[in-house]
Amino acid sequence: MNHSNHEAIWRLREALGLCHTCIIEKKIHKETQKEYVMYNASSPDELALVNGSRHLGFHFNDRDEDSNMICHIPHTDKELKYQLLHVIEFDSARKRMTVVVKTPDNRILVICKGADSIIEKRLAPNQEHLAKTKQFLDQFAE
Repeated sequence: MNHSNHEAIWRLREALGLCHTCIIEKKIHKETQKEYVMYNASSPDELALVNGSRHLGFHFNDRDEDSNMICHIPHTDKELKYQLLHVIEFDSARKRMTVVVKTPDNRILVICKGADSIIEKRLAPNQEHLAKTKQFLDQFAE
């Protein structure tokens, strides 16, 4: 909570946990009889990102009848509802997907994810972390 990048890290977890079209499948563990959530995704990349968000403490848990995305934050034990307002699904021409959500505190977020070459072109110039992010992408590509 006190880290200088706390807000940026929260926004990353939030973006990973909300910008997707995953379907929830609830299952019961045979031995413990506890319910757990599994995601079904249209691509392995999307599945990895939503699971990554869950690993980082932002759990997408369900969708309700009003298209709210129900998320759980384990370290605070809070349940948050984000109203899904619109989805522009990924396609090969755009090479990105976008969701528009209303946050629990009534802010509107437009979250976009996609190919780094496409997203970078749409960033404002002189982004603070862009050079370091490019270094990481190059390292990961190698």
